Amino acid sequence: MSDEKHDHVHGPDCDHDHEHGEDVFIVTDENGEEHEMVMVYTFQSQEQAYAVLLDRNDPEADGVIFRVEEEDDEAFLVNIEDEQEWERVVTIYNEIVAQEGEE
Repeated sequence: MSDEKHDHVHGPDCDHDHEHGEDVFIVTDENGEEHEMVMVYTFQSQEQAYAVLLDRNDPEADGVIFRVEEEDDEAFLVNIEDEQEWERVVTIYNEIVAQEGEE
């Protein structure tokens, strides 16, 4: 999926309504279709934050990982374009999932 839009990352200081307490983002895929995505997990790697989103209407679909970047006190979700960064982040996320599955 591609992130045509740089969506606002909702934090505790947001001044607008959140639907059902979920952080919902509209993400446009490579076919131009919009998906309602829910942030389900965040983690850090090499001093960079990442967010994992799942399709709100298709919870069985694979999650999508975005880099979280900040600018002017706002956070944005950005595609990970670098293949080495992508491989590193996916490996870290898979390790986190495996550890949580053992608990």
